[in-house]
Amino acid sequence: MTGLLVVLVVVLLAVALWQLSKIFALTQIGKKPEGEVVNVANDNDNRINGYLLFGFLGFIYLITIICIVKYGAFPLMDNSASEHGKEVDQLMWISMILIFVVQTITQALLHYFGYKYSGKKGQVATYLSDNSKLEFIWSSIPAIVLAVLIFFGLYAWTDIMFVNEKEEKPIVIEIYAQQFKWTARYAGVDNVLGKANVRLIEGVNALGVDLADPNAQDDIVADELHIPKGKKVIFKIRSQDVLHSMYMPHFRAQMNCVPGMVTQFAFTPIMTTQEMRDTKAMTEKVHHINEIRSQKSKELEAEGKPGLDPYTFDYLLLCNKICGASHYNMQMKVVVDTPEEYNKWLKEKTTLVQAVKNAAKEEAATAAAEAGKPVDTAATKPDTTVIATK
Repeated sequence: MTGLLVVLVVVLLAVALWQLSKIFALTQIGKKPEGEVVNVANDNDNRINGYLLFGFLGFIYLITIICIVKYGAFPLMDNSASEHGKEVDQLMWISMILIFVVQTITQALLHYFGYKYSGKKGQVATYLSDNSKLEFIWSSIPAIVLAVLIFFGLYAWTDIMFVNEKEEKPIVIEIYAQQFKWTARYAGVDNVLGKANVRLIEGVNALGVDLADPNAQDDIVADELHIPKGKKVIFKIRSQDVLHSMYMPHFRAQMNCVPGMVTQFAFTPIMTTQEMRDTKAMTEKVHHINEIRSQKSKELEAEGKPGLDPYTFDYLLLCNKICGASHYNMQMKVVVDTPEEYNKWLKEKTTLVQAVKNAAKEEAATAAAEAGKPVDTAATKPDTTVIATK
């Protein structure tokens, strides 16, 4: 890697020196004795450069066609796993098509005019101070197109972000970010999250939940995010330390995690993990990845190293902000279950309050064992955990 960087630096230095020599040559124009040839482009040079412009234009279009044919399956622009994802994908496709059309036309005009109006001996350019009609046309068309895109985007964003919690009754889940880990907190049966404060972080209570809050009694903390298909989920997002970004690409969901405040994002998943795995596009993608991993495993095994495990698709929650040295590895598995599977999984989880009590008992048991005292597994010490009473 170091050798490659050295080569690149040398090449860039050579290009810089070459450009400097050309600039110096241009500064000498007009200073040489009369009759001596100077480095000034003539009509033939301009004509050749005009043809080269057309050649470069053809190269651009050829590369574009090859990329569309070979890599035309744009990732994350169709087959969304959330209800609102279709609107996001539609907006992306409209933007991409507009960009492609405008780029194709403007590049053709740019290279054509570069050839048509190339320099000729004795030819003087016509000076026009302004052309109100032309300026109105080329200013109004982009303004109208951009206005339509912006209003469409604002409408889609407003539709996505608006949540009628009274009518839709979404599931409330907190997403807690910290370097370099995600944690989920479920609101439990009451569907209301208990209060939390970083000053209350201690031991098992890594999210700083106020255990004296009545709404916190049924809160459940998990290192894996499970959500049910067909049910709207509203995520309350917090950060313990720096700016993070909750990013779930397959659900077209992203929201910043800002220290000191709570942000939120809601969506309805429409495809379970297994259903996404069974789609044709995902099946082909996983098969291709495993072919590469299989070939790599053979190379590793030939060197006496363990091979790679086969890849299996899972939804992921990623951090989309560069939040530190291990930012690249800040991710959490997301599982979309059927409603029945989700309810079963949730019932098997232990509440945070109970987890704190269990941790206190284990700590007391360990202390008693180290002191050589008999351990009473029923009650090793009085339960002093501050818990709300209703």
